[in-house]
Parts: sequence; structure tokens; C-alpha cells
Amino acid sequence: MTESTVFFCGIGGSGMLPLASIVRATGAKIAGSDRSLDAGRVASKFAYLRSLGIGLFPQDGSGLQPGMTLVTSAAVEETVPDVVRARELGLEHLTRPQFLAKLLNDAQRSVAVGGTSGKSTVTGMIGWILHASHRQPTVMNGAVMKNFVTPSAPFASALVGDPELFVSEVDESDGSISLYRPEIAVLTNISLDHKEMDELRSLFAGFLNSARKAILNLDDPETRILADLVPGDKCVGYGFDSPGADFMGKGLELTPSGSTFTIIAGEETTEVELNVPGRHNASNALAAIAAARALGVSVADAASAMARFEGLKRRLETVGVAAGVTVIDDFAHNPDKIDATLATLRAQPGRLLILFQPHGYGPLTKMGDELAQSFAQGLAPDDKLFLPDPVYQGGTVERSRGSDWLAEQIGTQAEHVADRAAIGDRLVAEANDGDRIVIMGARDDSLSEFAAELVARFGERN
Repeated sequence: MTESTVFFCGIGGSGMLPLASIVRATGAKIAGSDRSLDAGRVASKFAYLRSLGIGLFPQDGSGLQPGMTLVTSAAVEETVPDVVRARELGLEHLTRPQFLAKLLNDAQRSVAVGGTSGKSTVTGMIGWILHASHRQPTVMNGAVMKNFVTPSAPFASALVGDPELFVSEVDESDGSISLYRPEIAVLTNISLDHKEMDELRSLFAGFLNSARKAILNLDDPETRILADLVPGDKCVGYGFDSPGADFMGKGLELTPSGSTFTIIAGEETTEVELNVPGRHNASNALAAIAAARALGVSVADAASAMARFEGLKRRLETVGVAAGVTVIDDFAHNPDKIDATLATLRAQPGRLLILFQPHGYGPLTKMGDELAQSFAQGLAPDDKLFLPDPVYQGGTVERSRGSDWLAEQIGTQAEHVADRAAIGDRLVAEANDGDRIVIMGARDDSLSEFAAELVARFGERN
């Protein structure tokens, strides 16, 4: 260890791993801890971090040394031993957003992608367009980008390139979106998630006005309202249903695996072919093409790259098909994302057997009624929904609403089964040829392992 070491507490998190790998690639010495590591979960992820030359320690304070900088994720509380030890040593302590904001704000050219839903996908799309157009972007994402996965980089949620061309998704959940000063701000949509709507409107308005150019989804009512608060000379609108949008999508045709549409941008008219499904992804593609155009990539070149975009892991990802049953892994966890996922899946034949793991007790308190409504309206009569207990990683969170409450609100198609393994047994027993199993939820990497195990179990039927 040397005085230049940056220590990431919670290094396995979706926002921490890519940041640590980007900083490691600059030559900095990196170390970290994670309670998932201590619990023996997701071993492959921590093996990957070690392969980058990152030292891993128990989350007991033993990894902290004088002269380090501590970076903590939002999930790390002040009572965690690493944080206590850092205070004792008088170490510089930054949150993940503070650390990320410094990298993004220092870049000559930067794109920050915000919004309730779609920001990881749009970030991955922009990164892929720039890469395919022979730029060398640095991309900071919260999800694994399939285009950049290699045997040596299985957790490719970051792309290391020119630090002066920086693309990142940014989060509003903790208010930290106000830290960023990007050249280009992208806003996909605004809906209920981590905060109340009035606070979200204020946060996103500040985010847009902090940028030199703002790219907004005019099809989203809340985002469209904010467009009126952004000076006209820096506002770029996109949409399928918004006459006058600078980037207009026309003739959208949805297919089981993707979509086609025409994009009209001023004098440029270009056909776009996508290989990721759903109307929401077509909208994401409009956002990405608009952002790439603001960075100097032609619409035609951006559209050509989009045809080769492979998507993100855990975004309507087909994990496998066995015994006629398709297993899908999906990150949907708020009403907006669940609506998009169910709309895309319901457009294709096949019964849905869904495991939805709420990503905490807090979200059920804040948006449980809306979650219940999304499922009640989005399920077909023969679909089934199984609800294990919410993700709980300790602390004093209010637990008055649990998965049993949510099941009651949704109705007879929903069933609370506390133990996830028991739901796995039910899914294997009940699924028939042509059914689709959807594993849905956030903040728990083991959901992907659970989905893969189901595919293996169905494979044993053959």
C-alpha cells in the first residue's frame, strides 16, 4: 500500500466496480471491501477485481491505512467499520458521486445521462456509438455492456479510454445529480422512484441547466415541462409523438427482438434498425443518437452503429431456453421500468411466470401502491407473480410494508413466498413448454445466478 491508494468501500456495487476499474486503469493503486465478499456471494465478480490488480479486504477496517482516500457507496453507513477507521486515521472521504463528478467535470467533453429509467441503456448506446465511430470514450455505466464483454472483462460496466471524452450515467436517488456539470445532459424521463415528484422536478431542472446542451425526451410529459425551463438555444428534443422534435422518430415497427424506424433530424433522414426489443429502447436509441450528434458523429454513422448494439445484461436479457421454457433476467424495479418490461413481454406470445424481488422495504413504503398497480394492470389472466421477501442488508429501515402486503394489493395472481429458493422449486414445477420465466429486481447480483440456475435445472429435463 502507498499513500496514493484509493479505497472503495462497497467496491462490488453496480456504481462502484466500474468507477474503481476506470481509476485503476489510470495507474492508481486501488483497494476495496464489500459485504457481499465477506458473505461469499458473487465470487466471480471479486475474482475479476483481483485480476485488475485490486486488493480486497474484509469490511472490518483492516484495509485502511494512513494516506488513503476513502470512497463509499450510498449503501455504506457511517457505522461501517471501514468508515469508522477512516475517521480515526483522518482520511479524505468522498462519496461515489463526489468522486465521479470530479472525473466527469474535469473532462474536456462529457455526457451525463439522467432519468428515472433507461439511463444505463442510453449510456451504453452512446458509448458504443462513439467506440464504433473510432473515438476512444471512457464510459462509466451501472450495467454490463454486452458489446464490451470479453473473457478477460466479463463485468464490462466500464470502458476505459480517453479521460477527456467521458460518458456516464448519473443518479438522482441521493440528490447527487446536482454535482455534475456536463457538456451534454440527457434526460430520458421522470417518474416516481426514489424521491417525491416535486423534488425530482427541481433536481432534474438544475441538472439540465448546468449543462451546455440539454437533450430531452419530449414524449415524456414531465420532461417536456422541463424543456420550457431550458434556454431554447441549448435544448434538443427527441421523440416519436412530439411534432417539432429536433430528432423525430417515425414509422416505428416493433419485432420480437428489436425494432425499425426512421429518424428525421433537420435535413438528415436515416433508417434505424435495433436488435434490442421494446418501444422504450427505440426511444433510448433516439436519445443516444442525439447525444452522439452533439459530439460530432453523423446521424448515419450513429444509426449504423446502433444496428450492432447488443444491449446490457439484466435488461430483458434472455439467459437461456431449455425444455421449451425461456428464462429472462431483468432489472425492472420501479413502476416505470416494470410497465416497459411487461408491455414488451406481453406483445409476444407465452405465459409469464415472474419472480419480482422488491429492492428494499423503503421503496415499498414510497411507491408500493404504484408497483401494485403496474403489476395488476400489466399481467395477463394466466400469468403468475411470485414475491420473495425484499432485499434487506441491515439497518433500521421501516418494515411495515413487505412482500406479503404487496401481494395482497396486486390480487390473486400474486403470491408471497418468503424464501426465494422455494419459488425456484415452484417455477421449475409449474413452467410448461412455451412459458417465459422472468427474474425481476435490483440491488442483488445473485438474481442473475438464480436465473442461470433455473436454466440448468430445466436443461436436466431434456
